[in-house]
Amino acid sequence: MSIFELEAESRSDQGKGASRRLRRDGMVPAVIYGGSEEPQSIKLVHSEILKRLDHEAFYSHILTVKVDGKPGKTILRDMQRHPAKAVIMHMDFMRIDESKPIRVHVPLHFVGADVAPGAKEGGLISHEVVEVALEVLPKHLPEYIEVDISAMEIGDILHLTDLKLPESGGLVELARGEGHDLPVVSIHVRRGGTEEEETADGEEAAAAEGGEEAAEGES
Repeated sequence: MSIFELEAESRSDQGKGASRRLRRDGMVPAVIYGGSEEPQSIKLVHSEILKRLDHEAFYSHILTVKVDGKPGKTILRDMQRHPAKAVIMHMDFMRIDESKPIRVHVPLHFVGADVAPGAKEGGLISHEVVEVALEVLPKHLPEYIEVDISAMEIGDILHLTDLKLPESGGLVELARGEGHDLPVVSIHVRRGGTEEEETADGEEAAAAEGGEEAAEGES
């Protein structure tokens, strides 16, 4: 079975006590909501959920949840974890309409750091944003957005408007108007400067020190 397909069963028992019993039996209480249908309480096998959570794409992918054998398209909207144990306490899934855009958080994948001129010169790469809120039609939803930094020099900054978005995609932050074109990644001089600058500074300091000693010797 694909990591993007889940088998679920409907449930009628509600409340904290019922949820505790489900978790003791190795199940995860969950709910599916949205669309024209009423919210539906379901339960999923905990061990199967844990396997899928190891895949980054699971969090931003269209998921097929089969409830009592009937499939439906959803996205994972929320998940509650136990604060101290590897236990999923509850999950929320939202139904999707293929003809309407959805709002999801999509991770950024940075590539080209090994060849970026700024990094080769000793600059420090700073990731200001690691995921973005994207509004997009379900059929265009990407698993991630690639950010190519291979051409960045020291002092360069890439902003939200520099990202290559999927067809029909728009960034929620940019839709808020002027002043929301946030920096995504930058390369800047490390504290103390780059290696070349540190070497140059050291040579200048040594030369100055040598000049002072010569002056003292003459006096």
